[in-house]
Amino acid sequence: MRGGMGGGNMNKMMKQMQKMQKDMMKAQEELQEMTFEATAGGGMVKVVANGNKQIVDVEIKEEVVDPDDVDMLQDLIMAATNDVLKQVEEKSNDTMGQFTKGMNLPGGMF
Repeated sequence: MRGGMGGGNMNKMMKQMQKMQKDMMKAQEELQEMTFEATAGGGMVKVVANGNKQIVDVEIKEEVVDPDDVDMLQDLIMAATNDVLKQVEEKSNDTMGQFTKGMNLPGGMF
C-alpha cells in the first residue's frame, strides 16, 4: 500500500476548489458593479444602491415634499430603501448560493 492514499483525487479536488474560488471572486466583483433601483409612491421616491449595499442615489419628486406631511415622505424613502436593499440581498444570495449548492457546509459558512 502506498502512503499517498487518493493523492490524485486530492489534487483534482484542490484544483476544483481553486477554480470555484476564482469563479466566486469574479461573481462577487460583478455583483458589486451592479446597480439596483426601487421606487415608492408611484415613482415619487427612487433609491438606487450598488451591489455593496450602499445607497448611491436618492431622487425625490418635488410634488411629494409636503412640510405638513413629513411622515409620509419618510415612509416613502424608507420603503424604497428597504426594497432596494432586499433586491441586493436576494441577488447576492442567488449569485453566491450557486457555489455552495449541495455542498453540505456547516451552518453559516456561506
